[in-house]
Amino acid sequence: MATQRTIRKYSAPPDASQDAPGSASDAGKVGDDAGALDLTDHFLIAMPTMVDPIFGGTVIYLCEHNANGALGVVINKPTDMTMEVLFERIDLKLEIVPEAPPRNPVMFGGPVQVERGFVLHSPAQEFSSTLKVGAEVALTTSKDVLEAAAHGDGPPRMLVSLGCSGWSAGQLEEELSRNGWLTVPADPAIIFELPVEERFNAALRLLGIDPIMLTAESGHA
Repeated sequence: MATQRTIRKYSAPPDASQDAPGSASDAGKVGDDAGALDLTDHFLIAMPTMVDPIFGGTVIYLCEHNANGALGVVINKPTDMTMEVLFERIDLKLEIVPEAPPRNPVMFGGPVQVERGFVLHSPAQEFSSTLKVGAEVALTTSKDVLEAAAHGDGPPRMLVSLGCSGWSAGQLEEELSRNGWLTVPADPAIIFELPVEERFNAALRLLGIDPIMLTAESGHA
């Protein structure tokens, strides 16, 4: 899987102009073209056979998927940076400690625009660059969401990542046809409430799959 590629300029949020693995929506939802697959608001779960050093073992929340490509955020690959350190680096002082503890790790969202923040959060508020993905999840790429969190009036649930993941037109469909990913409608509780190390197995269980059995089966010729 390519780790850096340019596709199209996404309509929302602005400046997400490079591709990265992932994007999703409700099962059976039709995309821009009649009959097109739309996996917005879904999880992509890497198959155990995926040995890609970046995406092996990952769960990606898909924020956008249509005929032009797809965009999403890895939700289970933490960096060594905490929220507290991130706030210091962008000159934000925590006036009120948010519900998400400042020691929570910042995620590696994918290999595209790794210097840029991508924040998944509950959609009660809209910011300068916000894309409402589903009933319970929005994606914001503007700094004002972090400013709100620092002042104690940010979204009640947040996941902060650096970078995103994306595919050009037809690329995700090709990877799915080669059984690189499993897909399932997303559960926001897995994104916002579970510890990072539990998210992969929890996503598999949404499909009724025992992670131990899947691993064992993938070892057979």
